[in-house]
Amino acid sequence: MSQPLPEPTRESLSEPVFRADNLAKSFGAVVALSDVSLRLGRGEVLGLIGDNGAGKSTLVKILCGFHKPDAGTISLQGEEVSLRSVEHARSLGIDIVYQDLALVNELSVFHNMFLNREPVRWRLLQNRQMRRLARQHLESLGITTISDVGVEVAKLSGGQRQAIAVARAVYSDAKVLLLDEPLAAMGAKEGALILDLIQDLRATGDVSMIVIAHNYAQILEVCDRINVLQHGRITLDKPVAETSIEELTDLMVTEYRNARRELGA
Repeated sequence: MSQPLPEPTRESLSEPVFRADNLAKSFGAVVALSDVSLRLGRGEVLGLIGDNGAGKSTLVKILCGFHKPDAGTISLQGEEVSLRSVEHARSLGIDIVYQDLALVNELSVFHNMFLNREPVRWRLLQNRQMRRLARQHLESLGITTISDVGVEVAKLSGGQRQAIAVARAVYSDAKVLLLDEPLAAMGAKEGALILDLIQDLRATGDVSMIVIAHNYAQILEVCDRINVLQHGRITLDKPVAETSIEELTDLMVTEYRNARRELGA
């Protein structure tokens, strides 16, 4: 059974820029989210973890405007908003980088950076301008592993492609960034590139992030606070300094044991 959500800490309530209250979502008879509330402080990195089927994907799709909740509210900078679509959310400064990145492998780095936002003059793409701005923006974010912004994305490593997707969202003036499994299927070197990028963004204080991941050690390294989602509810909300890999693992192990017990295993 899910444990009751503890009272929010003072840290978790400081300078809220993005929050969700009492979100619920069902698909027919399947309850994906029952009563989810979370808050994201200005410049904060919030780690969201949970087992498969816990409701993470549904929650993220609601927060980025892909799904509409059956109940509950979303607020941005203190004002309640009704997200009509992913494009609407993006126009408000809420963007998402999916695990599959949504990059076009056959296009160059700079074309992907400006995908659907290409500057045009006299019906001609301003390639020189896009190349220059893409290089400047990557450098401003400390992304130095991509030396040629004219190279096809297909020729880059997974970490480099993920960095481009994050940079594109930040360049489009995202203030709330949702990162859906940004380290999935990456080696240590590639994962380190993304962890460094998240830490660099956190240091600026300009972007607030929710990072969805399975690796507890990586989450604890880059996040300020942890939320655990179980059975459609947030069951833990703590600063990283007040939790540990052991506590998070115990929560998951307890859930497995309860599930086996319910199945009569």
